[in-house]
Amino acid sequence: MKSNLRVVLPALLLLALSFQLAAPRVAAAQSTQAGSIEFVARVAPTDGVPEPVRAQTFYLLRKSLADIRSEIEAQDPPPKLDDFIDSLSVSPELKTWLKQHHTVELAGSGFIKKLDADAVMGVPEFYMAYMTRNTGFPNSGFPKPKYTEKDKTKNPEKYKRLVQEYHDAVYHYCKDNPDSMQGMEAEITDLNPSQAWEHLKYAHHQRVENKVLRLAQTDFLAGQTDSDLDGRGSLTNVSPGDYWLSTLNIPAQAGDVRLRWDARVTVRAGETTTVELNNLNAALQEPEQ
Repeated sequence: MKSNLRVVLPALLLLALSFQLAAPRVAAAQSTQAGSIEFVARVAPTDGVPEPVRAQTFYLLRKSLADIRSEIEAQDPPPKLDDFIDSLSVSPELKTWLKQHHTVELAGSGFIKKLDADAVMGVPEFYMAYMTRNTGFPNSGFPKPKYTEKDKTKNPEKYKRLVQEYHDAVYHYCKDNPDSMQGMEAEITDLNPSQAWEHLKYAHHQRVENKVLRLAQTDFLAGQTDSDLDGRGSLTNVSPGDYWLSTLNIPAQAGDVRLRWDARVTVRAGETTTVELNNLNAALQEPEQ
């Protein structure tokens, strides 16, 4: 009997030890077991019924597109308006006015509304445009200068006084007749830097977006699939973790609504995660083109 126990006990101990050693391996295998994602994407037009997003590529990313974009913009920040204004070949007075009004647009009704008599008289470019626009109309009531170029050399003090009186008269006329500023933008078209500013911002946007899309489809791509005619799609053999289901820069459209998604998805070992993509969880809703 004792000899049997001496044989059985070691065997039982080895069996127990083998279970203990195998348990962590089983747990590890379960924790790394792949999961899957099933999704359906629909877009609801304004006052309409939701429509399936058909034959659209959906990308599974390891980092959200918004976070990728933020990291790129931190490395390549957008242009600053004040720095752009400083680079312009215009008067210091005009640069100050542009910075104060946070604009580089020198055309349109919005520009005229920002003007007043002080700006017209204080900014050389505005003054020249205003004078060109208003002089030469004999019956308009616009002030006429009382000095001549001869006074400049013959009687400098008189010339200086008459010039100041004329400027004061123009200032009061402009202040009392705000409509006299209408059309000034036609005289400074060549100075308008708004188009150059828009080109600078667009070039930066394109540069950033190109980097974002390249990184999303290389460094952070975990998988991709196309939706079917019902707007459904699936991704299998996905390692457990957090992901983002994205359409990148390609919107899904239904009627007047265009949506992009950057939806967070959590995948668990051995489970199927279901996701419904709709207007409410879209990352971006674009205006109708």
